[in-house]
Amino acid sequence: MAKYSAELKLQITLEAIQSQTSLISLARKYGVDSAALRYWLQRYQYHGTQAFEKKHSKYSAKFKQQVLAHMEQHQLSLRETVAYFDIRGGSGVVSRWRRLYDLGGLIALESKPKGRPPTMNTSSRKTPSSSTLTPSQELAQLRKENEYLRAENAYPKKARCLTSAKRASAKNGSVTQEKTQIVAELRHAYPLNTLLRIAQLSRSTFYYHLAKQQVIDPLLDLKQRIQTLYHQHKGRYGYRRITAALRQMGESVNHKKVQRLMQTLGIKSVVRLKKYRSYRGHEGRIAPHLLQRQFSAARPNQKWVTDVTEFNVAGEKLYLSPMMDLYNGEIIAYEMSSRPVLRFVAQMVEKAKKRLNGSEKPLIHSDQGWHYQHKVYQHLLREQGLVQSMSRRGNCLDNAAMESFFGTLKSELYHLHKWQSVEQLKKAIHEYIDYYNHERIKLKLKGLSPVQYRIQSLSAQ
Repeated sequence: MAKYSAELKLQITLEAIQSQTSLISLARKYGVDSAALRYWLQRYQYHGTQAFEKKHSKYSAKFKQQVLAHMEQHQLSLRETVAYFDIRGGSGVVSRWRRLYDLGGLIALESKPKGRPPTMNTSSRKTPSSSTLTPSQELAQLRKENEYLRAENAYPKKARCLTSAKRASAKNGSVTQEKTQIVAELRHAYPLNTLLRIAQLSRSTFYYHLAKQQVIDPLLDLKQRIQTLYHQHKGRYGYRRITAALRQMGESVNHKKVQRLMQTLGIKSVVRLKKYRSYRGHEGRIAPHLLQRQFSAARPNQKWVTDVTEFNVAGEKLYLSPMMDLYNGEIIAYEMSSRPVLRFVAQMVEKAKKRLNGSEKPLIHSDQGWHYQHKVYQHLLREQGLVQSMSRRGNCLDNAAMESFFGTLKSELYHLHKWQSVEQLKKAIHEYIDYYNHERIKLKLKGLSPVQYRIQSLSAQ
């Protein structure tokens, strides 16, 4: 593939995000491979403009292991993994790491020193020549050399056994700890000095790490709980939410300790990405900006916010239109459609209106998308006595609550999987919104889910 400057990559990527042109058409326009353009988009969505800046390409064995663990845990492709971690050199780099790790474990991931290894000066060798050895001495030397070769051959085999059988337990260890474990398991069959020479370990280092492995980790139970919560929520929880969930379970723990342990375990929450824009220029009457970025409500059904976002699955589009109650962040109604037509937004509003009693007249805030400027949409609100509010043009923060939900949905669901069909994604979104409302805790709701918070507040009245 031809090399492109960072400025050109950024220019093409921004055009792909902002324009309505398909990626294939844009790739043809600039003479760029469409797969490369999709890769640039992924990197930009994860890392912003830094994705195209020059970066070192030397990685530690520990980092390589964390990359492979994350890829396996989240079922990511090589290209998605490279984009997520901003690894330079392409998917072939991660593919080679995986092959080396499968063959030799953590040790095989260590960077080899460049250049030719130093040669030993023949004058410094102390081994006597075969002509000066007696037959018995020569036999002993051959046995010693044979023993060394057998130990040298057994060492990588043991490393592969540890990799396949003990990957979960060894995942968080260092290279030295893994070497210690291999030597400890082989020392009954081969001399310790020989094994230490092969592993390039000093005797004191070996005994230090051997004693360290035999000490029970006082934080082992907490680490296991953190990992359980992390996997239970499919990597969507960061250290703050995991801390809140642990406290709900009766575990008194500081958020800084949870953050530190998550770093040790090599786990972190996923990142946020961008959204579809429904603005097409001035379409109809624009309502005043009544919400004024006051994203809190004193009671349910006082303030609602809405918007439309887009998903792309194998060249097909899926649009989602939800309504959120700002009292607790609950998604009270939503609709999905293969086209961003007015009808699917209107159907969502009709669903939301069913939650109201006769006296409730919530403020409904949106951006200036053409759906919300349409007279049919505005009539739907007026006939129920609902008050319409709109963001100012070009101020996405005016609807930050809904922007935040879309970012969470895409980073915790959409971008973590390879979708085979729109129907598969639809089903997953249904399940995610139910999870978001009933299970996913929010720190600002005292560590409760939106529905739990609403029920608790109503029962307290």
